[in-house]
Amino acid sequence: MLVKTYAAALQGINAITVTVEIVVRKGMQFCIVGLADTAVKESQERVRAAISQSGFNLPRLSTVINLSPADVRKEGSAYDLPIAVGILVGSELIQAPEIDKYMIMGELSLDGSVLPVKGILPMAIEARARGFKGMIVPSANATEAAVVNRLEVYGVDNLKQVVDFLQGNTTIEPTIVDTRAEFAAAQNICDCDFSDVKGQENVKRAFEVACAGGHNILLIGPPGSGKSMMAKRLPSIMPPLTLGEALETTKIHSVAGKLRRGSRLMTVRPFRSPHHTVSPVAMVGGGSNPKPGEISLAHNGILFLDEFPEFPRTVLEVLRQPLEDRHISVSRAKYQVDYPAGFMLVASMNPCPCGYYTHPTKQCTCPPGAVSRYMNRISGPLLDRIDLHVEIMPVPFDELSAHASGESSSAIRERVMKAREIQARRYAGEPDIHCNAQITPRLQAQYCSLSPEALAILKKAMTKHDMSARAYDRILKVARTIADLEASDAILPHHISEAVNYRSLDRSSWGTVTPMTLG
Repeated sequence: MLVKTYAAALQGINAITVTVEIVVRKGMQFCIVGLADTAVKESQERVRAAISQSGFNLPRLSTVINLSPADVRKEGSAYDLPIAVGILVGSELIQAPEIDKYMIMGELSLDGSVLPVKGILPMAIEARARGFKGMIVPSANATEAAVVNRLEVYGVDNLKQVVDFLQGNTTIEPTIVDTRAEFAAAQNICDCDFSDVKGQENVKRAFEVACAGGHNILLIGPPGSGKSMMAKRLPSIMPPLTLGEALETTKIHSVAGKLRRGSRLMTVRPFRSPHHTVSPVAMVGGGSNPKPGEISLAHNGILFLDEFPEFPRTVLEVLRQPLEDRHISVSRAKYQVDYPAGFMLVASMNPCPCGYYTHPTKQCTCPPGAVSRYMNRISGPLLDRIDLHVEIMPVPFDELSAHASGESSSAIRERVMKAREIQARRYAGEPDIHCNAQITPRLQAQYCSLSPEALAILKKAMTKHDMSARAYDRILKVARTIADLEASDAILPHHISEAVNYRSLDRSSWGTVTPMTLG
């Protein structure tokens, strides 16, 4: 007897429908075909034990299972449940006339329990797109799948419950999530606030500019000056996620298995902070069972690299392409996947190996040439791709001990959102362009024209500090953002001056503690 159930396979962060074709006939063979990996092929023993523990006496018959399309790799244990249901129907132990109306996913324990699996959200999106009536998933994944509206999602705990539901012997209430209401209620929740930060007004200003335009930023300063503490507060001033961004971000974390049990839609921009011992594969994604890497987990959010020069050179250099293209293509012998990587890079570092090269009171103990060698751990092309270079100094005692609170994150975020609204209107007709950091040369020529006075300031800075053509583009984009924060249509000379000051760590200018002054 031929039976068809329906499941899904992940490709990148999306899913495709998989038809589980099961033929049960006389014989003793059990065979799974259709480019299945080891975890799928091992389902035989899990399925047999789960069926037995659920109260069914499975006859010894030949079972052939085909996972179609056969040229797409199937991975993981999520096919246990559709295979088990198909075998029960094919063996005529149960009747399930509406089995073709549901997509079924879940791992089986030996006692018949249904265990959670990864990637349920993109699978639910695929189920709705393919016109399925509903989806049967583990209870732990039900709220995640229910984020997709116009799809009935049934959370189940064991195989017996699935069988009773498909036979009509019991009813299961579909899981319902009011996605828009919950998203609106939770999107402004953030644990950290800039009101906790004492002093550091110049750094706060740089963060405001970076978030307003989506620019990459590098902090450089001695230990204990507050680099990490302030970087962790960046999500609190970034514009809230849109519903589309939240859905895309949640898909990535679902595929990577990073969502907690019972998770729903992500409402806060991700903040990823990998240790400097991270490998290139962990950073970009891939592996024997391909997963999104740190740069994709930071999509629509922040990738924070603390102790920037301590990262291996191979890890830092893989950032260059996604910083420009906002996606990463992982090509291996057996597969090729594309992951989104539209993140804002925030990095921090000490100015030298001992950390006190620019400290106002402590003496640097590094030998001659150590500072230059330390800075050379970061390649010039990568440094060029960072829009803002900000020097940070320790907070004086008087400011540190003051009782007055700093400006709140909500006040800064309001200005950031107003600047982003200006950019949204400006680039409304441009696909995939949402902020100044993403603009193309054509848009830059259109919206970043300079007056003769502003152009003279930029020319003086470019000549004095021997800046690259990429640095020129970055300065114009940052100046455009500073103008947007002031709601100015034109880029004025003081906008260019401030943008140039954020390039103080370019190779030829590094080593001056005081900021550049340009007439």
